[in-house]
Order: sequence, then C-alpha cells, then structure tokens
Amino acid sequence: MLKSNYSLTAIFVLMVFLSSCGRDVVYTDSATMPAKTWQLDNVSSFQVPVDDTVTGNNIYFSIRTGASYPYRNIYLFVTTVSPDGKSITDTLQYYLADEKGNWYGRGFGDIHELMLPFKSNVYFPVKGSYQVKVQHGMRIQDLKGVYDFGIRVEKISKQNS
Repeated sequence: MLKSNYSLTAIFVLMVFLSSCGRDVVYTDSATMPAKTWQLDNVSSFQVPVDDTVTGNNIYFSIRTGASYPYRNIYLFVTTVSPDGKSITDTLQYYLADEKGNWYGRGFGDIHELMLPFKSNVYFPVKGSYQVKVQHGMRIQDLKGVYDFGIRVEKISKQNS
C-alpha cells in the first residue's frame, strides 16, 4: 500500500511539473487532506509572496478528488488578506462533474484533478505576502473524497496581453 501511495504521489508531482512548462508560475502550493477528508474546520491557508505590482496574474485553485466524493459540485469560502490588512471574502461554487456524473478535468483510476479558475487578470496593489484562506462550504462537517486542495498563481504572458 505504501508503494502504491508513493507511486501516486510521484505521478501527481510529475503531472504538476509538466503542466507548468512554458508558464510563468509565481506561486503554487497544495494542502493534503488527512484521511482524504476535508473537514469543515480545516481551513487551507496559503501565503502568496508578491513583489510585482505591474504585471497581471491569473489565479487558479486545484482540487483532487476520488470516487468517494459524493457530490458533483463544491462550494468554497475564500478570504484574501493583503499585506496591509485589507480582506475580501468570496463565496464560490464550482462544478466538478456533469449531470451524468462524468468528472471534469483529468485523471486516472478513481483520482480526478481539476483546475478551477478563481481570478483573471489580477494586479496586486501592494508588495508583500497575501494570505489566501479556503474553507469548503458544503452542508456537512466531513467532506469525504477530497485528496488535496491547492492554489496556483501565474503571470499573464506579454504575448497574450
């Protein structure tokens, strides 16, 4: 079992590395959910370092779920706190599967990974560390089938501007 988990982790890391080729990744991180369950009081917190206030950025969330995930959607409460202490909270809903239960994103076996667009063409107004806190907003305490949740910030290439 340990070898199987190691293989899955190695494949996931390789997929993330290969998907980042050719992009200007500012920050990426993820939080693993203990026992593949996202508990309501488990708030994923990310410290995004910002030293560029003139280039636009796209921000994505990534979620990896398994076959035991019981819903086709997910609600998220996202709070962003700037270095000067200002905060904003968003309530978001994302669909992870269609009406027939076909999962969006990519995956193999019972694991599916999906990139969820959060903000597009964002200019950070202040240099420093931005804290992004994410909590699931489903109506249950223990959200089973969530393997991990992450964030990715990419600079917008000048070619696409």
